[in-house]
Amino acid sequence: MPLVADERTMLDSWLDYHRATLLMKCEGLTDEQLKLRSAEPSTLSLLGLVRDLRDVKRGWFRRGSGGEKGQQIAPIYYSDDRPDGDFDDVDDADPAAVFAMYIDEVERCRAATSGMPLDRVIEHPSTDVEGHSVRWIYLHMIEEYAGKMDMPTFCGSASTARPATRFSVGIRPDTLWDKKVLVTHWPVG
Repeated sequence: MPLVADERTMLDSWLDYHRATLLMKCEGLTDEQLKLRSAEPSTLSLLGLVRDLRDVKRGWFRRGSGGEKGQQIAPIYYSDDRPDGDFDDVDDADPAAVFAMYIDEVERCRAATSGMPLDRVIEHPSTDVEGHSVRWIYLHMIEEYAGKMDMPTFCGSASTARPATRFSVGIRPDTLWDKKVLVTHWPVG
């Protein structure tokens, strides 16, 4: 993570940092652990988070910024009939396929926004807001990841979901910039 860089490099780096954190929190878990709900009746699971972030990213970066249209760019995991399908419908999901599609979507989103001016204003097809800058979309996606990765913004959904698997993985605060140093916490009891 660069401490000094141009704005685009910083935004891309923070987004990549959060993407890597999500994958790290899922690393080494079985299919069943990835699907495990954090606390009933919640449908929150790590696999659900990956599915949700894939579709959110797809919406903002490809449909929004990239202007892609049509059924081929529609959400994969949720719909008007199943607004929480990304979380609710993980029991029969194939985690390997979900992760492959997530990684593919990351690359497609990078391509959709590559070289796009951060000040460009776009109309997101599923919102009634007049417009968003590409910069705002980057910041919003960083916020989405941070909130779901146990950063101080929201509730830290990934860290909430992972303890249900009997252990959690995180980055020690004193080694925040060295992603290779992991800490394993075993629950009491």
